[in-house]
Amino acid sequence: MSNPVSVPVQLAETDLAPGLTREQLIEIESQVHERLVEETQPPVLAAMSKERMLQQIEGIADRVLEERSLALPVRVRTRLVREVYYEVRGYGPIHPLVDDPTLTEIMVNGPKQVWAERDGKLFLTDRVFKDDAHVMRVIDRIVTPLGRRIDEASPMVDGRLPDGSRVNAIIPPLALHGPHLNIRKFSRVPYTADDLIAFDTYTRQIMDFLKACVIARLNIIVSGGTGSGKTTTLNVLSSFIPSSERIVTIEDAAELRLQQEHVVSLESRPPNIEGRGEITIRQLVRNSLRMRPDRIIVGETRGGEALDMLQAMNTGHDGSLSTAHTNSPRDTLSRLETMVLMAGTDLPSRAIREQVSSAINLIVHQARYRDGSRKCTYVSEIQGMEGDTIVLQDLFLFIQEGVDKDGNVIGYHAATGLRPKCLPKLEAQGLFLAPDTFSPAGGIR
Repeated sequence: MSNPVSVPVQLAETDLAPGLTREQLIEIESQVHERLVEETQPPVLAAMSKERMLQQIEGIADRVLEERSLALPVRVRTRLVREVYYEVRGYGPIHPLVDDPTLTEIMVNGPKQVWAERDGKLFLTDRVFKDDAHVMRVIDRIVTPLGRRIDEASPMVDGRLPDGSRVNAIIPPLALHGPHLNIRKFSRVPYTADDLIAFDTYTRQIMDFLKACVIARLNIIVSGGTGSGKTTTLNVLSSFIPSSERIVTIEDAAELRLQQEHVVSLESRPPNIEGRGEITIRQLVRNSLRMRPDRIIVGETRGGEALDMLQAMNTGHDGSLSTAHTNSPRDTLSRLETMVLMAGTDLPSRAIREQVSSAINLIVHQARYRDGSRKCTYVSEIQGMEGDTIVLQDLFLFIQEGVDKDGNVIGYHAATGLRPKCLPKLEAQGLFLAPDTFSPAGGIR
């Protein structure tokens, strides 16, 4: 869905007609929308072209404005027509935000507060809904085509927009102040390794090392907090997988956009209205082992599927990738152990840690800073076991030196000077890195 006309997202009160408030404009938009639905049969409205519908809306808007003895500036009238069009064919008041490629997050906190994120920073937009029912109509329009539902019996839902943006909605009685909608947007053109280097999330040396590790079929976990860019990094790492390999992706809501041709995408399914038919990530991981995968990519490991994923990695399915919500590489190991226990097993801690240490090769940790920037803060390699402890060795770090007068993070990436245990495996496959890649004085700063 694209903008039928080009109108700025923000509209100041001074841009409105004299004596006309934003609330009155919303009321007029609602009246035009109601007239459009009353005067046009649903099948006719559904089949109508965009140009014809815009003409229809303009005609009704002229009549409504004439009845109210109002004359609107061209820019305000254009906005009115656009907003009504989005009520019929789009996402209502938030459609301009969904279409704005500079935004990365949209947060609807009830009908009167819509926040957005640009360049990692939040701001309050001028977008508002008429009431709670208006927000619910937009939520239903998003989740119904996905075969999902949201009501008092099932007041939470996850889904995605056609462009892959992640959607979460929660409504009363769980949300106390009206329905809430959150949309995590992704770049329409997937970010590449060069983009992440340009953003200073990674350096060329780190990315070259990770590329070699993916090609050499090392198992990698991308960890970090919410909004730290884990899925973006997972997409970039997956782009290094050779096109000759068969890839199976497993996600709660399909977000990964792989460029290879031989990709099978699997998505979990919530229970239906009778509480039946649920298909979990763990079931999909088990099923994927019967699909002859060269690579298994799990969008996020968050529960008992960790056990099945580790077993797959330890039984010949090398080169698997996944993400995990954690605060540090060491926390990632602890969380993996906890998630294995969530599978209902009675394995002793040492046995679980041995599974983890033999299955996972690298942990790539990302963080989001207060200035909105995302940085790879650790690239850590699992060395094996010493007693009951998994040995973790940091290969690259992000060292923060402070912040400038604008609050922007000042720092640099640096190698620790330690050579990775996996280096002989890379070189055995003809993957040779620059001699100064792991040198602290290798120009990474």
